[in-house]
Amino acid sequence: MKERIAIVCPGRGTYNQNELGYLKRHHGDRFTLLSEFDTYRAQQGQVTLSDLDGRDKYSLKEHSSGDNASALIYACAYADFLSIDRDRYEIVAVTGNSMGWYIALACAGALAPMDALHLINYMGLAMHNALIGGQLVYTLLDPQWNPLPGRREQVLALLNDINDELGAEEAFVSIELGGMLVLAGSDRACKMMMAQLPPEQERFPMKLHNHAAFHTPLQNPVMQQARGELPSAPFRAPQAPLVDGRGVIWTPWSTDTQALWDYTLGHQVVEPYDFTKAVEVTLKEFAPDRVVVLGPGDTLGGSVAQTMARIHWRGVEDKHSFSARQSADPVLLAMGREEQAAPLRKK
Repeated sequence: MKERIAIVCPGRGTYNQNELGYLKRHHGDRFTLLSEFDTYRAQQGQVTLSDLDGRDKYSLKEHSSGDNASALIYACAYADFLSIDRDRYEIVAVTGNSMGWYIALACAGALAPMDALHLINYMGLAMHNALIGGQLVYTLLDPQWNPLPGRREQVLALLNDINDELGAEEAFVSIELGGMLVLAGSDRACKMMMAQLPPEQERFPMKLHNHAAFHTPLQNPVMQQARGELPSAPFRAPQAPLVDGRGVIWTPWSTDTQALWDYTLGHQVVEPYDFTKAVEVTLKEFAPDRVVVLGPGDTLGGSVAQTMARIHWRGVEDKHSFSARQSADPVLLAMGREEQAAPLRKK
């Protein structure tokens, strides 16, 4: 009997210094689509993904910029997806975080691989060129994943205070990310958030480099541009259920492709992305045996695990119980970790 797995697709911040060479290292010549992706990028006058992945040295400026990072992460994640052994694993649902929604569209079959590349490359370039505002990450949990009393209310009150002081809506919740919040806003709002949020665990608040104010009304110009230039024709019903950033399920038998386009280039761009809800719905509605986070990187694993703990899924209640469960019988496999990816891949 096949194991039932749910797929989680990564967002923008997952190709970092440790991931340099990910495509070559993990997929070599097996990812045949890479040459098509490279041809497309070259035709757009952009650096090819093979070139970026094959660099001797990681460049934060080049590798993390939206026009490069988006397509590069898509290639890594989609290559991981294609490498999963379908004779042993049944994919019961697909979801993703932020830009990972676009990757999820490809993995679920709602967009053909090249159509997904065009969407991802277009949005990455548009966001990079506009570069409206920024993002930062802040935790709502202590080191053992217990909720910090009053922390969410404290953060939301600060956002309200900043907006009152600025006289405009410039500070927002961007992403619900397990036990963390991704906050976003104008440059001046981000500076105020960084200065006024209480330091936590020696790393929060954490500014995200080369990130714009994704999933906020500040992206309205990008949304309007994309809706005018990206047609809805390539969208099709998914082959596997898709769970979006509201927790809404798009099924193979009931998806309205025009509505899917409208969400992807509408709500998803300018409203908060609730990745926590997406994971919760995926776990509760599809009851996978395991959750698989596609590479590159494995940073999204923490947010997925924190969401498992939030709903006490399969005995996971906090960091300690998650670690114990992982040691005995892993419920979460990150393909960015070779030892966890190996059992998933085709022999």
